Amino acid sequence: MNDPTELTVAREALRADIRTDEAAAARALLEAWPLDPPARQRVGQRAAALVDSVRAARRSFGGIDDFLQEYGLDTRYGGALMCLAEALLRVPDANNADRLIADKLVGVDWERYLGRSDSLFVTPRPGPCC
Repeated sequence: MNDPTELTVAREALRADIRTDEAAAARALLEAWPLDPPARQRVGQRAAALVDSVRAARRSFGGIDDFLQEYGLDTRYGGALMCLAEALLRVPDANNADRLIADKLVGVDWERYLGRSDSLFVTPRPGPCC
């Protein structure tokens, strides 16, 4: 691909593919390279095995991943914690940070999460932490 015009066309095609809808791209690939029923079944089985493997590995990471699994951003708790984390980056001192934490976390039923996980990131332990 030494021709500049050919290189430009290839780059434009690549840029267009980046924005392609996944479902449309999958349909186009299946039309370009049709699979016979046994091959389609093998691909489906392999895809399902990969998804199961990723899901199993995700549950075993621990630490902050446990926290993110428990307090997803689609929950009231996860949203409050994310807002707090972002705001704490801009707080100039510990006193204001403590006040911000108290303000954002008051009124939330955090006790409902007690005992739901062995992870320190999910279930805080009584007593000093640091």
